[in-house]
Amino acid sequence: MDDDRHEKIQQRAYQIWQREGGGDPEDHWRRAEAEIDREAALPLTAGDALPREIASADVLTVEELAVRTGISGDEAQELIDRLGTDRAAIEQAARGLKRRRTPQEGQAK
Repeated sequence: MDDDRHEKIQQRAYQIWQREGGGDPEDHWRRAEAEIDREAALPLTAGDALPREIASADVLTVEELAVRTGISGDEAQELIDRLGTDRAAIEQAARGLKRRRTPQEGQAK
């Protein structure tokens, strides 16, 4: 494993651990590895991507994710584009976005 990839996976696994408040380090590592590999396979810019037809199921998925998790449609689409078909990872990332935007109890008072 090259050093740069290893470091990215290590950082992502730590972020997952922080976000979840602990858990199984091996599971965090596997998930981080999958996320980093998926991101590496994505086009570098939107201009590099091949245009694709948007099926009505895609629109419903974006809308469903946005409504269920309380994020914007644009944020939902970005997560789906970045994380592919891993529904659990997408929903977890969406909930993380929502939590970061919502002031913690007691701090906003």
